[in-house]
Order: sequence, then C-alpha cells, then structure tokens
Amino acid sequence: MTYVVDFETVSTVGLESSPVADALAGLRANEARYFKNKYGHVFTTEPAAGAAETVDRVHGILASERGLVIASRPLEATAFQVENIRMAYVFYESGLSVNVMYTVDDGGKRAVGFKLSDGMDVPEELGAFKFACQKSKLAGTIRGSYFVVKNEHVI
Repeated sequence: MTYVVDFETVSTVGLESSPVADALAGLRANEARYFKNKYGHVFTTEPAAGAAETVDRVHGILASERGLVIASRPLEATAFQVENIRMAYVFYESGLSVNVMYTVDDGGKRAVGFKLSDGMDVPEELGAFKFACQKSKLAGTIRGSYFVVKNEHVI
C-alpha cells in the first residue's frame, strides 16, 4: 500500500520496527518537504516488499559501483522522476536512507547519497565514508555522505 509522506504531521507508518523510528520518520518527512517545495512532487513510499524492483536496482548500483551490501533490512522504497532527474530511495530498519539521483541527460549528475537518522551509529559497511551534519526541524541532526556514480545504470 502506498503511503503519502506528510511533512507537517510526521508519522512512523511503515517504519515502526526501526529502533530510531521517530528520527527515521523525520528524515523521510524532510525528504518529502524538499521535493514538495522544490518540484511540487508528492513524496510517496511503499513497503520494500512491494517495491522489490526499486530496492534491487539500488542494491545493484551499490554493489557494482562500490562493492557495498547494506546489512540492514529495507522497510520502504520509492522511485520517481522530477524534471530530468530519476530518483530512488530506500529506507532501512537501522535508520539509514539511501538515495540514487540519476540525471537522464548524457553527462548529467549521478550520485548515491546516504543519510543517517539521528541516534543511529554509522553502519560498518559505510565506515569508509565521511559524514557531514545538517540540522532539520523534522529530523534533528542528519548526517550525510555520497559518492558519484561512474557507470551507466537503469534507474
């Protein structure tokens, strides 16, 4: 079932099993607010089991680009396009959010971003990354990092 993420009344729907469910819900709402304000896009998610294709694509990019395998269980995912940018998100039980930004145009920006919910430790598989902090009214302190996607992928 698809869930429309409300960034005015933050809800843990779909994220209840996370030990940092409130912070992860705030992180998800923060993303929803960004896409609504910048692109007028309504951010929706669905259970990872129903979005297996999106989860598999994100995991495939992580594996092929950096040999990364996320240990945590995916809870929710979404994929959409705004303007000429394809986006895919996976939200994990640990509190991690992984997004893939893939500009459709040749030579466009393509990257994988990681965001850590307030209160979670850096996952062992992401220990090589340096994380910058940002404050969010919805999510507390968000720590983020990214890498540039070098190869061609279907997203």
